[in-house]
Amino acid sequence: MHSMKDVKRILVGVTPNDDAQVAFDVAIERAKELGATLVITSILDLDELNVYEVLSEDYLKKHQAALEEQVQKYSTLAREQGVKHVEAVVGQGKPGEVIVKEILPAANIDLIMVGSATKTGLKKHFGSQAAYIAKYAPVSVLVIR
Repeated sequence: MHSMKDVKRILVGVTPNDDAQVAFDVAIERAKELGATLVITSILDLDELNVYEVLSEDYLKKHQAALEEQVQKYSTLAREQGVKHVEAVVGQGKPGEVIVKEILPAANIDLIMVGSATKTGLKKHFGSQAAYIAKYAPVSVLVIR
C-alpha cells in the first residue's frame, strides 16, 4: 500500500468490547471516505472455552451461530451508515492467528483496523490479539484506542 487512497478493502475485527466498537466506527468512516469494501470479522476464541465446551459439538455450533448473528448485525449497521460494500467473515481459533494466516490471504485485505484497550497487569505483559496482528500482518494495521 502506497497511500490511503490505495485502500480498497478494510478488515475490522468486532467483539462486544468497547475498544472494538470504536475501531468499527472508525472503519465505517474510512470505508465511506475511500469507497472501500468493509470486511467485518469475528473469531470464536477456542482458548476462552473450557475443555468440555470445546468437545461439545452442540455448544460450539451454538456459539458459532451467535457469533455469525453478531457479525451480520454489524454488517447491517455498516450498510445503514452508508458503506456500500460489506462482507462478513467468521472463524474459529486464536483470533490473531486466524486473521493473519487465513482471513487476510483469502479476503485480499489492504488495511486492518483493530481496537486495543490499554491493558494492565498480566495482559499488558503477555500482549494482545492487536499486538499479534500488528506484528505479523503483511499489510498496514491501524490500532484504535
